[in-house]
Amino acid sequence: MPIQTYRSTVSATQDQLDDLVLALLPQQGQWSQETYLWLSEQTNRLIEFTDGYIEVVPMPTDAHQTILAYLCQMFFAFLQAAGGKVLFAPMRLRIRERKFREPDILLLRRADDPRRQNRFWLGADLVVEILSPDKPERDLVEKRDDYAEAHIPEYWIIDPRDATITVLHLAGTTYVELGVFRRGSQATSVLLDGFAVQVDAVFDAT
Repeated sequence: MPIQTYRSTVSATQDQLDDLVLALLPQQGQWSQETYLWLSEQTNRLIEFTDGYIEVVPMPTDAHQTILAYLCQMFFAFLQAAGGKVLFAPMRLRIRERKFREPDILLLRRADDPRRQNRFWLGADLVVEILSPDKPERDLVEKRDDYAEAHIPEYWIIDPRDATITVLHLAGTTYVELGVFRRGSQATSVLLDGFAVQVDAVFDAT
C-alpha cells in the first residue's frame, strides 16, 4: 500500500489514527521502512518493525510507567555529570536495516555519540525493558536476540512478576547474565562503573 494513502490521514483525530494502525495490520509483510517510520510519527501507539511486519505494543500501565520514571531518574542522575544521554519510549532504535525497536529506556555514555540521531538512534550503550505481561517472551527472548544483534553492550530486564532485575552483558554475539537481582540486593552494571539501584526501591516506587 503506497505511502500516499496514509498521508491523507494526517488531519485525522488521534483515535482515527490509532484505528488506522490496527486496520492496516493485515498488510503484514508488505510494510516498507519508510512507511513504518512515517506511520509511527503519526500516532502515540508504540510500533515496532521487522522486515515488513509491524507490531503494535500495548499501552503501558501506571505501574509500568512509575517503574520507568524511577529508573530514568536514576540513570539520568548518574550520567548527567559524565555527559551522557538517557531517553525513554517512545524513541526508535534501529537494530539494523528494516528492524526497529522502542526500548523503555535507552542511553549513551556520551551525548555527542554519532549514533544519536534525531529521528531514531542507530545504537545504544544500554537498554532497559520492563516486562510486558501480555507477551513476556517479547522481552525475555525476542528482544534479547535483537539487542545482541545490534551489539548493545548491556540489557536490563525488569520483571514485576517476581520483582527481579536481570542484567545481561554482551560476550561476543550473545548475552550472558551478570546476575538476577532480587529484593534486598542491588542491581549493578558492567558498563556503568559504580552505578547501582536498590531492587526494593525500583518495585516499591509504584
